[in-house]
Amino acid sequence: MSTVETKKFQIAHFGEIDGVDCPCGISKRAFAVSGNETATVHVVDISEDAKTHYHKTLTEFYLILEAQAGAYMELDGEQYPVTPFTTIMIKPYCRHRAVGKMKVVNLVVPPFDPEDEWFA
Repeated sequence: MSTVETKKFQIAHFGEIDGVDCPCGISKRAFAVSGNETATVHVVDISEDAKTHYHKTLTEFYLILEAQAGAYMELDGEQYPVTPFTTIMIKPYCRHRAVGKMKVVNLVVPPFDPEDEWFA
């Protein structure tokens, strides 16, 4: 993990970021550096069998880029259909998962913390 530089900006290239396994599939996480207290931005390739989970401190903003026909988000046990450019804000303690293959941009505030993934 690198550190935040003294510049007032950072640039990330998702093509240069390694994907990591997550409850939803494979995630590439930009700005996941020591000292960053603002946010992280993820591009996530969601598998069909994402696991229901929640976060105690994180708010997530999903921007659906691609969605398989019939895909939906399950939010606190309710199903909500999604299509490209659907945007969802998921607050702390909301149990959630994606169902169906999708590609999403996920903005996480404060920055993603792998210790704040809890399974329902």
